[in-house]
Amino acid sequence: MVFMSNQVLEVTDEEVTLLRHALRHYLSEFGHNEADILRSTKKLLAKLPQPTPKAG
Repeated sequence: MVFMSNQVLEVTDEEVTLLRHALRHYLSEFGHNEADILRSTKKLLAKLPQPTPKAG
């Protein structure tokens, strides 16, 4: 039996942008043989908030 707990990670908008770019690059490295990795990574990307545009 596996017990999972929710974790909270506080990141800045710039860090969210970096995470999104890194995960998209990670996705581009896999083919159809790694469907489980693709699904998990896409789910994680969907959970990330959109970064707030900087006022200026």
